[in-house]
Amino acid sequence: MIRDADLPTTLPVFPLPGALLLPRSRLPLHIFEPRYLAMLDDALKTPHRLIGMIQPREVPGGQGGDRLHAIGCAGRVTAFSETEDGRYMITLSGASRFRVRGEVSGFTPYRRCDVTWDGFSRDLNPAVEHDPGFDRDRFLDLLERYFDSEELKTDWSSMREAEDELMINSLAMLCPFAAEDKQALLEAPTLETRRETLVTLIEFALRGGGGDEEIMQ
Repeated sequence: MIRDADLPTTLPVFPLPGALLLPRSRLPLHIFEPRYLAMLDDALKTPHRLIGMIQPREVPGGQGGDRLHAIGCAGRVTAFSETEDGRYMITLSGASRFRVRGEVSGFTPYRRCDVTWDGFSRDLNPAVEHDPGFDRDRFLDLLERYFDSEELKTDWSSMREAEDELMINSLAMLCPFAAEDKQALLEAPTLETRRETLVTLIEFALRGGGGDEEIMQ
């Protein structure tokens, strides 16, 4: 468990479009680019072993592709294995979201940011979060229609038994939403608002990206 006092003010960041990490969730990654291999090696030498996952910011007209969103999520390296050709398979366990105050210049081949953890203290709570307004049966009916439309498969019995946070966060991370939609899910302040955002995105996808169908809350 990571405490407030363990959180660094400078964090290596991995800008990966569409890759979402949430607190108390796990994200498997395949690391093979030399700059990110160097980032992982350096992170493993620190006591906290944190890497910040963050979305590159989309800019109209395709300009400014190196910009980052203001909010990301730090994950602790909790599992890794090395292949014979020097690549890594790792797992990041979501620790806390952070806000970027600015990029740090230096000699590392990867990007680093000056970050603040203010406003995200609830992320460090090891207890799972609950959504008291969650209508599970109605949500699963909607989800089944969405999975059918996207030709996705899942273990529905496990889905029905999963805790609220595990279900909502796993779907937010795994569903094939656009990067900007993933960012909206990351920035949702509570599990309830994340579930509402998730429902909105699913309804929108089922309408083919348009229409006036009432959104389920």
